[in-house]
Amino acid sequence: MAIAKATAALAVLLLAGCGGRHGAPPRELLPDLDQAPPAAISVVERDGRGRLVFLSAVENVGAGPLVVSGRRTAAEQDMHAIQLVRRSDKSTETVPLRARLRFVVSETHRHWHLLGFETYELRTVAGRTLGRDHKTGFCLGDRYDSQKSTRLPGEPPRAVWTQECGRGQTQRRRILEGISPGFGDDYVPLLEGQYIDVTGLAPGRYVLVHRVNADRDIRESSYANNAASALLELARNPGGKPSINVIRICRDAPTCG
Repeated sequence: MAIAKATAALAVLLLAGCGGRHGAPPRELLPDLDQAPPAAISVVERDGRGRLVFLSAVENVGAGPLVVSGRRTAAEQDMHAIQLVRRSDKSTETVPLRARLRFVVSETHRHWHLLGFETYELRTVAGRTLGRDHKTGFCLGDRYDSQKSTRLPGEPPRAVWTQECGRGQTQRRRILEGISPGFGDDYVPLLEGQYIDVTGLAPGRYVLVHRVNADRDIRESSYANNAASALLELARNPGGKPSINVIRICRDAPTCG
């Protein structure tokens, strides 16, 4: 009888530990970063060079926010980055990232950037890479409501991440950045580094690819929508000045031939 009771008690404990009806483990409320297609594409000339410029945007369509915490010691230049993943029981899981946060000083940027968050590249239609952007990173934030008429599960009633990522605060040791569900972060053309040099590029068709979380460093619920692209036609007038015609936009696809 004692053995039977002990066996029954052990079964209850095992059931609870394996996620039984009354002991189900909490769910991870992960972000889902949706890369918007390139927009506002044009070619401008600066200092005798041709620059392909564009607008880029990333939206969080997941059940939870993207939250990145940065920390460093006084002896370190960059901050180590950690992703804070929220769970359904309101607890938080920490996920170390390979990416770093760095204080960037330029004409319009004097704050802490998450390096490698989004990348841009120009390819031939066959897939050969011709050029990449020079942007250093991104200050994550809720810059716009991605769908004002629709609210996603977990979407806050208003923007949460409205900070400027420690603008002017070079001595900071800690920082938090993020993008809430239902919000997006965008960068307009002509910002420092957000271009691809196309000087001397022959007229023809090319593919501009925008990609977020390219190395899957950040934990997401899906990586299927992390790239988008545009098929472009580069032409030159009799004086040699370049112009761009957008032929096709391809959402959720790195190829647009």
